[in-house]
Amino acid sequence: MAPASFDWWKKESHRGTPVVVKMENPNWSMVELEAPSEEDFLISDSPSRSRDNNKSRNKNAKQLTWVLLLKAHKAAGCLTSIASTFLSLGSVVRRRVASGRTDSDADASTENENKAVKSRFYSCIKLFLWLSVVLLVFEVSAYFKGWHFGTPKLQLEYIFTSPIAIKGIFDLMYSGWVLIRVEYLAPPLQFLANACIILFVIQSLDRLVLCLGCFWIRFKKIKPVPKQDDTPDLESGDKGYFPMVLVQIPMCNEKEVYQQSIGACCNLDWPKSKILIQVLDDSDDPTTQNLIKEEVHKWQREGANIVYRHRIIRDGYKAGNLKSAMNCSYVKDYEFVSIFDADFQPTPDFLKRTVPHFKDNEQLGLVQARWSFVNKDENLLTRLQNINLTFHFEVEQQVNSVFLNFFGFNGTAGVWRIKALEDSGGWMERTTVEDMDIAVRAHLHGWKFIFLNDVECQCELPESYEAYRKQQHRWHSGPMQLFRLCLPDIIRCKISVWKKFNLIFLFFLLRKLILPFYSFTLFCIILPMTMFIPEAELPTWVVCYIPATMSFLNILPAPKSFPFIVPYLLFENTMSVTKFNAMISGLFQLGSAYEWVVTKKSGRSSEGDLVSLVEKEPRHQKGASVPDLSEVKMEIKQQEKKAASRKKKKHNRIYMKELTLAFLLLTASARSLLSAQGIHFYFLLFQGISFLLVGLDLIGEQVD
Repeated sequence: MAPASFDWWKKESHRGTPVVVKMENPNWSMVELEAPSEEDFLISDSPSRSRDNNKSRNKNAKQLTWVLLLKAHKAAGCLTSIASTFLSLGSVVRRRVASGRTDSDADASTENENKAVKSRFYSCIKLFLWLSVVLLVFEVSAYFKGWHFGTPKLQLEYIFTSPIAIKGIFDLMYSGWVLIRVEYLAPPLQFLANACIILFVIQSLDRLVLCLGCFWIRFKKIKPVPKQDDTPDLESGDKGYFPMVLVQIPMCNEKEVYQQSIGACCNLDWPKSKILIQVLDDSDDPTTQNLIKEEVHKWQREGANIVYRHRIIRDGYKAGNLKSAMNCSYVKDYEFVSIFDADFQPTPDFLKRTVPHFKDNEQLGLVQARWSFVNKDENLLTRLQNINLTFHFEVEQQVNSVFLNFFGFNGTAGVWRIKALEDSGGWMERTTVEDMDIAVRAHLHGWKFIFLNDVECQCELPESYEAYRKQQHRWHSGPMQLFRLCLPDIIRCKISVWKKFNLIFLFFLLRKLILPFYSFTLFCIILPMTMFIPEAELPTWVVCYIPATMSFLNILPAPKSFPFIVPYLLFENTMSVTKFNAMISGLFQLGSAYEWVVTKKSGRSSEGDLVSLVEKEPRHQKGASVPDLSEVKMEIKQQEKKAASRKKKKHNRIYMKELTLAFLLLTASARSLLSAQGIHFYFLLFQGISFLLVGLDLIGEQVD
């Protein structure tokens, strides 16, 4: 009786570790499986144990079948979802391309580039494309006729020694083409490739040194610390350093975002008698002028110390606007000036965290704050911009500030000592980068700069590729204009040799000229050409390893963006076309290098911040007041209605240069298959797809 009861207990007991498999489909029930135990793998002569083991094996085999079926069902579901995703993506691409407009359809007044210069550059790219297509057809024909080259190293002896090498006219033509490649085309192409590789390595080393400097700053916890002042202010009662501060908000036809900057500046926590806000409106749209003027009057009625200025003659763009404002008679009463663009909104304690750094530091001319972005996760384009700008502030600006006391002024979210501006010659309209211009001249006059990485000022990133492209054109053509104008002054200036070297080689040549030059020339021109002239080679470490390492370093300050490291690498090479064109335009004064195009804003940050003001009780600052939020709420609703009506009018831009380069790179990738160059093929393929997506304007928001 005891053995029977023991066998019954053994049958009911569960051996091994239970495994639970759950399916999302409700038609499938939950199945509990048993993992095999040690006894399942023991060999025994006992018949009863053998029967038990066989039953157990049969049971586990059935359970394994169930697992495989469930896995297959799950895989089928994944394939179905992937297929539907690709179909929906294809329909979106088809709709956006159908509503697209080419570069020739754009209004000439809104174009960044002169038509003659643009057509010459575009014609050169088209010539490369057609030549590559002809060569691809030629190479494929030769391949099927037996001209197989496994590596770029050709065995030319085969052409001369083999008696059956030349079989006909085609073979004669192809052998002649090979000899032309070897004797005349490959040597200069290899020389140009080697020169670009050297520039690439130098620029990569510069990037590595900057990253090491940033690591050292973090390791040593180096941070600018202002001097404390316990003198209480008679008006506010707060203890601290409260000099006279002028706040300037330059704007031009930016009705989507004017409210946020005006509201944020009027809420700055600073004694009212020691702050004046200038709204410098250069708008030529009467409706926008009236809206901004009414907003200023509303804050004036609430007690804010704010004035509205409008220029009739709008010369010099932003530089002319700032220069005109500094000529006001009352400016002499102020010691510092803080500048905010129309989409920037400083926190109430911005001046309290920046201005104290000037106390007892008479050589300090500029305190620059960091930018933060309210729409950095809006789309892929804003995510990639966030990577670039995060590296710029976290690494470039901070390292140059700590070790050199010099960096390029970002044009906004900074506080200048007015004496430093006047000593450096004031604002000049000679370039489209007036911020960099005044920074270089102040540095030559001995003024020092401080960058505060922990003080952020919120702003907005351009969400459409068209707006971003125009912004990058101005940011890369302006420095080349400035380099031409400032080079004689830098050479003649009585500063140390190290400062001259830093300004000429590092600040201008390496980071403003060489970077876009080699990026476009090496990866968009030379690399495709080496596929058709395989005797000239680009090593694998140039195509893959160093770019991947540099992208990794660039993305380190923004660790949440690591999933976008590959799109970031491809997009940076794609943008090299615009940057290279802008650099050449500024360096040789070609095209409309002196034209200023205001970056289009969407107003997302403005709406979100104003809604937050409406929904929660505002905290009144000392010396400041808050307007009637019911009016603001009505304006928000009106803006939402206008935005909804504008959605129907949005369209894509079709960028012909990017599309032409896309087909050039894809043609080169097809040619690389004949030479069995794996990494080169994948790089050219994905880079060509990147150019294709950008050329069809599928990376950002559509434009109005």
